[in-house]
Amino acid sequence: MTPSSPPMITMDWDGFDPWRVTPLTHTFTDHPLLQRDALVELGKRCRGTNRWYSFNDGVTPGTDFDAAASLYPCGRSAVDSLRAIESAKAWVLLRHIQADPTYRSLVDLAFEPIQAKIERKDPGVYYRAGWIFSASAHTVTPFHIDRSHVLLLQVAGTKTVYVWDPYDPETIDDETRDAFHARHDLSHARWREEFREHAHVFQLAPGEGVYMPLTSPHMVETSDEASTTISFTYDTAATRRMGKVHVLRDALNRIGIHAPPVGKHGAFDAAAWLASSALVAVGGPGGKPPACPSLRRRYTYAVAD
Repeated sequence: MTPSSPPMITMDWDGFDPWRVTPLTHTFTDHPLLQRDALVELGKRCRGTNRWYSFNDGVTPGTDFDAAASLYPCGRSAVDSLRAIESAKAWVLLRHIQADPTYRSLVDLAFEPIQAKIERKDPGVYYRAGWIFSASAHTVTPFHIDRSHVLLLQVAGTKTVYVWDPYDPETIDDETRDAFHARHDLSHARWREEFREHAHVFQLAPGEGVYMPLTSPHMVETSDEASTTISFTYDTAATRRMGKVHVLRDALNRIGIHAPPVGKHGAFDAAAWLASSALVAVGGPGGKPPACPSLRRRYTYAVAD
């Protein structure tokens, strides 16, 4: 695979804004690594690792994402659920597929033709990763945010994606993002049904998808059929800087100092970035788990955190 290969992900690259939710199309639907038998084999290789996560169809939009597996455990193993996803009443995530040598090639296939297009507007792409979601009908991905930019691609079945702008104050506040970046704490990301009224709503069919910027709140519901989705995630110089600003803000919050809103006071954000960079470098806040390893080092591929 070379950067000159035809891209399998298509967006309005000329009008691309890395901080704007944007629809996309793709040609991954028939890829052999995304078909049922291949996913079952990948699931087998994930046994005994932290590279899978699953829960049953009792989960709601307001369920704590990190607690969903313990609150709503599946009645089958992840592999059995993948094998019979139509009847499993389950939601299965295969995490960090780039850790698998075979599936790393799939991550490269997605990124290499488009990385230069991304970097024209958002330089410094690193921490590339892939995530595969296999879900039964009428299952929910709870309301949450992510620590990277996301290219979400629908492969099989249909689903509805609700996504909000990355710094929409009505859904997630700065303090929630602070805790998330610094401590991977999602407990303050609280769902309310009225959020649906001002969401970007995408009814995704195979070959369609959506780009979601860093910390764009989102929630997903499958329809009357089983679904397969893959997301490719990445960080950039801008997301790394933003993550460090949030880490410093969280440290200030915890000693009772309230910072100005993110993006509204350039001098504060610049000072916060410098201070946080120093703390990360010496293993302070943001420099060790549960903060994302991407704040410490610019790995080409994401590491299983």
